[in-house]
Amino acid sequence: MPRASKRKLSAPPIPSPSPVKSSAARSGKTKTTKGSDRVDNMFYKYANDGIIDPDGIMTLCEDLKMEHTDIRILMLAWKLKAAKMGYFTQVNSPSNFLEFYSFAFRYHLTEERQKNVDMETSCELLNLILGSEYRSQVDLLIDYLKVQSDFKVINLDQWVGFLRFFKEVSFSDLENYDDTQAWPTILDNFIEWLKEKRR
Repeated sequence: MPRASKRKLSAPPIPSPSPVKSSAARSGKTKTTKGSDRVDNMFYKYANDGIIDPDGIMTLCEDLKMEHTDIRILMLAWKLKAAKMGYFTQVNSPSNFLEFYSFAFRYHLTEERQKNVDMETSCELLNLILGSEYRSQVDLLIDYLKVQSDFKVINLDQWVGFLRFFKEVSFSDLENYDDTQAWPTILDNFIEWLKEKRR
């Protein structure tokens, strides 16, 4: 990840709590506020002008003793709804896996108006995000993607189709694969390749 501008290493000062208990404190919401303050403090430790830039991300990774390519960093980017690769801002978090999966694709659209992700990156993302749950399916799909020559890039429709495909189709016999459904062509081609491979 490229280095960017200098970042602040210390958190901004937090106002001292008022001695008078607020209605939030009386209603038991103090713990949430304190938790939020800790999250804010941690965020600003790595932020520069309200944004964690690539320098801040690298420092965060060093402090956590993990590579910037670790899936947990991608998940953090998703949780923070990062609009641009390498830059994190504070926002409310989404919660479901399909949102995360789709975000992972969009996060790798690094150019303005870019709609596709190159094949090599797509294969790495499939392995990173779905490899632990769908190991054999992911390996087969990646094998196919690397040898086929009809597609050079992957679009969001195809990307989302991969996840749906892994969830719905039994790879052991392909019996429940229905080619009348609206599968992306790349998956129809994959099934043909798979059947040919198994003959």
